[in-house]
Amino acid sequence: MTIDHYPTEIAELLQTAQTCPLGPGSPVPEAYEKLKSLNVNSLSQRALQDRAMAEACLSGLWLRFNYLDQSHTISQDLPDSTGSYWHGIMHRREPDYSNAKYWFRRTGNHPAMVTLANKVNFLVANEKLDRKTQFLSEVNWDPMAMVDACEAVARGNCQQQELLEKVAQTEWETLFEYCYSRAY
Repeated sequence: MTIDHYPTEIAELLQTAQTCPLGPGSPVPEAYEKLKSLNVNSLSQRALQDRAMAEACLSGLWLRFNYLDQSHTISQDLPDSTGSYWHGIMHRREPDYSNAKYWFRRTGNHPAMVTLANKVNFLVANEKLDRKTQFLSEVNWDPMAMVDACEAVARGNCQQQELLEKVAQTEWETLFEYCYSRAY
């Protein structure tokens, strides 16, 4: 992820983030006050172009630091496919796999999924994929298969946790970049 195009305070915050977990993770207390101080106007010095996309960025930032409730509060109020996408990721991590799938059905073919599929294909080009992770080499991103793979890891039926965490990280970065580029 190129964080150079984000304001210093956002870039510094993102530099402290660890790899995205597949599950709920532990909230990062050091990030809480910074996250709490953010709003749609403080995310950039540039003029706000799309309030919903800026709110989606806030939802994503809360999720990035494992504050699922705060992320959920924002994403559930975003009536578009981007809000549904963040909402689906949050429920996948919760874990509430069936609810995640509900939100991914509402997301549909989100425009960020094209970029995500390309990035993931590159990421896994030299990886040995198993039955649960074979979807990562497909041309189109399949959020339902990602839910199934995360559930398989949680149940001990897939040994690709580290790879899937990298994919989840790539997914977060791609969706955040998509939202941010439209918000400002």
